[in-house]
Parts: sequence; C-alpha cells; structure tokens
Amino acid sequence: MPEEDEAIEFRYCGLRPQPAPSMPEGLNLERVRAIVRTRSKWANGTVLHYYFFDRDTDGEQVRLSDGSTRFVSWVGAQEQREVVRRAFATWQELGIGLRFEEVPDRAQSELRIGFMDGDGSWSYVGRDVVLHAGVHDRTMNFGWDLTADDYGRTTALHEIGHTIGMPHEHQNPFAGIEWDEAKVYQSLSGPPNFWDRQTIFHNILRKLATDEVTGSAWDPDSIMHYGFGPGLIRQPAQYAGGIRPPGVLSPVDKEFVRKWYPAPTGEPAALEHLKTVQLELTAGQQADFVITPPATAKYQIGTFGGSDSVLVLFEEVDGQPVYLSGDDDSGTDLNALIEAKLVQGRRYLVRLRLYYSWSFGGVGLMYW
Repeated sequence: MPEEDEAIEFRYCGLRPQPAPSMPEGLNLERVRAIVRTRSKWANGTVLHYYFFDRDTDGEQVRLSDGSTRFVSWVGAQEQREVVRRAFATWQELGIGLRFEEVPDRAQSELRIGFMDGDGSWSYVGRDVVLHAGVHDRTMNFGWDLTADDYGRTTALHEIGHTIGMPHEHQNPFAGIEWDEAKVYQSLSGPPNFWDRQTIFHNILRKLATDEVTGSAWDPDSIMHYGFGPGLIRQPAQYAGGIRPPGVLSPVDKEFVRKWYPAPTGEPAALEHLKTVQLELTAGQQADFVITPPATAKYQIGTFGGSDSVLVLFEEVDGQPVYLSGDDDSGTDLNALIEAKLVQGRRYLVRLRLYYSWSFGGVGLMYW
C-alpha cells in the first residue's frame, strides 16, 4: 500500500439494498429493536457451506456503453479462491460456534461465491443469504484482484463478516461521523468505484438505525470499517486527514463474533417426547437440544408462550448437522412451529434463538 493517503485509490464494498423486515403496526419499540438486531444472525452451531462458481456458463451478460453486450464470468482463479479460503479459516480459528465448509455442488451451499470483475465486492448480510438469494445466484462477489496486495485479504475478511451478520462499522449511528457530503459524492462517483448517488448514500452516508447495532461503541479499527482519504470526514477532527483501519480483525470484531457464536460447550440436553422444557433466555440467547425420536413418524416441534424466536431443525449425518427445516415467528402472535418426518435411530438437533419474550416464565419448547 502507498504510504500517503493521497496516493490510495480506496476500493469499497458495495452492499445491495434489501427490503426492510416487515413489522405489524402497534409492536412496542423494544420488541422491534430486539427483532431487528437479531434477525440477521445465524443459529449458532450452523455449518455454512460455501461454493465457488466453476463452470464456463457461470456468469452473466452485461451491457456496454455502445449498447452491445458481453459475457462476464463469475469463475475465479485458484489463487483468488485460496485468499477466500484463508479468510474463512481466520474467522474459524477464533473458536466460534459457526463452521465453514467448502462444497463442490451449489445445491449443497448456502454461500455461493463469484469473482465478477467490475461488479464490485459485496455480500448479503447474515441470513439474507437464504431469504433473498436463489440457489443459482451469487451471495458474495469479489470484483478486484485479491492477490495484488494485503487489501485482498482484508476484502475477503470483510465480506465474510457481512455473511455472518456484521454491518458496516463506519455507518454506526454512535460513531459521530460528520461527512463533507459533497466531497464524498464527488470522490466515490469517480475511480475506482464509479458509484451512483444512491449507492454512495446506502454504503457511506446512511446511518444505521440504532436497532441494527448491538452496542454503543464505535470501533474505527474494525474489519467492517472502510478506510477514507483526507477531506471526507469533518468530525471527529482527528480523522479530517483520513482514516486507515489496520485491515485485520480487531479485538471488538472478535468479541462480537464470539458473543453471537460462542464455542460449543458440552453435549446439548435431550428434548424428550411430549415433555415441555421451560427456558429462561434473554434477547439473543440460544438453547440447543437433541432429539432421538421413539418411532419413525411425522412430528411437530414448537414453542409456547409470548415470544419472538427462530427455531431450526438439523439432522446429524456423519457427525455434521444438516439443515432440515426452520421457522421464524418474529413480529407475529404465532409460535414457531416445525413439522417434519423423523426417523427412529437417527439423531436430530433443535436450535432456538430468542429475539424477545414478553410473557412471564419465558418460552417453552416441546415436540409431539
């Protein structure tokens, strides 16, 4: 990287706008905040399977300025893929409960990674991967050479941060950043980003709602923070000459991911047939259970009580949890409910993450 900020052409991750979660009118503000803050997070213990596009037909037609079109591939060279593999390993080495596994078949994957030059680098955020992306769509893209310098590694770490549910840190509403908006628009509309005003606003100037962040502290060293050249930030005054995050996982990044995805401790408790378990969880906490069905049959697994939660069912196959079904009852008066055929002699995992509880006695869980 050049020593002087003036010489740097900052390339930025450009998240695509996604529809805001629909909330019924009349929900109390505390409940809405708890749902919004947690909804992007995966159930802890999930194995996220990632796939690199690898076929000659993987790509898309793009329209050129002269009106013609050309095919642009999503396939990346092995050297590019290896940078991303190492970035997944860096997150994994924190000892978190999420796991990442490369698979050769896109149908087996939740994360589908492309290397479309000129399309920028971006990722869906957290569970938006499965809510808004089809099985043949990219959920993550890298739009520049990841092997050219250390910024390639930073880019890969940053996009994986989005995939596990982390937003842009420079948009933290508690950061107190005052922008020179005219200079921001001028700078990012030119090389190397060539963004339009909507993209600039969405990824730079827009402040996240306080509901979307999990703490009040601003972390300018976060892997989720962009670097900025001089003249774009008016306040805090110490950053008027620019800001250069170190490009690695900060202590706060590590604390965040370990909080939401703590390392597993011991064997989950057994969820017995027809017996309700009463759980005293706080917002964002998770409980895990094992089901060994007494017979092969269709069963229902559901929550009870006044709560918002996401309920997920996995089958253990060769020691790995394989997703079967899930339900999210957030913002409704319903309870989370899964119906599935369970086979005697097989082992299943149930994971329940609580958004919010408004009833005395917490949330109940049972299968029948």
